[in-house]
Amino acid sequence: MTRSTVLIVDDQQLFAESLRTFITNYADDLVVIGLARNGRHALELAESQPPDIVLMDVHMPEMNGVEATRRFRDRYPQTKVLVLSTYDEDEYVRQALTFGASGYLLKDISPTELIASLRALQSGVLQISPQIAAKLVQGLHDDSRDTMERIAEEFEWFDSLTRREREIFALIATGYDNEQIAERLGIVEQTVRNHVSIIYSKLNVHDRFQIIQLANKIRYH
Repeated sequence: MTRSTVLIVDDQQLFAESLRTFITNYADDLVVIGLARNGRHALELAESQPPDIVLMDVHMPEMNGVEATRRFRDRYPQTKVLVLSTYDEDEYVRQALTFGASGYLLKDISPTELIASLRALQSGVLQISPQIAAKLVQGLHDDSRDTMERIAEEFEWFDSLTRREREIFALIATGYDNEQIAERLGIVEQTVRNHVSIIYSKLNVHDRFQIIQLANKIRYH
């Protein structure tokens, strides 16, 4: 069995220790290799053993989670950073995703859901809390002519998408998989796959994470 290593970064010691205990007791495929009290401490611990996954809080002394995410992605590009925070402010989300975080979850998630998210992360599935995802693509469903013209002018690639492709683009950015998109739009899953392939080709992207990054540029431009 392949085991993924996890570094927990949070200045609330009781929370971090409780999280480590739960992961240790209920996830044989995940190994917590350390607890860090802030971003600087996390980077120091990673020098001896870079983790597969970092569970990163946002508000911490000395070095916050957003800056630590940037440095982790620069130094250890194979490490996936999953932000776990009580804050859903736009600026934190924007910066974390821009710096390469593989997800942004709120701390009201259940422990079992968190473990499922950690496992999905290793399969390349971006993890974003529904509340955050809704804000992330808030502007994408706006049918205003002015809004669409502005986006098309600022992002030439967006103008290349048909209306249906824009809908699917937004749903991908919100975290929907192909089956869920098909159900949401009332079309068969193979049709969704065809649209996704066209979207990838038009935008010159290779996975859903790059879709999220493009949506992020639109949302916060």
